[in-house]
Amino acid sequence: MNLLLTDPVAKPNPLQNLKNITNDDEQKKIKFAKDFESVFVNKLLDEMRKTVGEWGLEKDGTSKQIDGLFSMFLAQDISKNGGMGLWKEIYKSLADQDQAAPDSLDDKL
Repeated sequence: MNLLLTDPVAKPNPLQNLKNITNDDEQKKIKFAKDFESVFVNKLLDEMRKTVGEWGLEKDGTSKQIDGLFSMFLAQDISKNGGMGLWKEIYKSLADQDQAAPDSLDDKL
């Protein structure tokens, strides 16, 4: 059995559909940026809590878990209500990547 290639062989370009960005894609980028900011704020709150100490009380696993949940929901609420503005910079970075020409990105990969 002979295999005939009718199309030219070229390396796949994952960036070829960047020009077909829809509003749905923009909403996904905004959600990603806000979610990332939420994770960052959660980590920031965890590190801040470590600097305060335990205030002399011994904490068991349950209290630590509740503290972690509190930090997570607080971080989500902070991000949902404007956050620190980090999500805007993340979104701009994602949008700038889409504006770049695929040829110029090949050199960086």
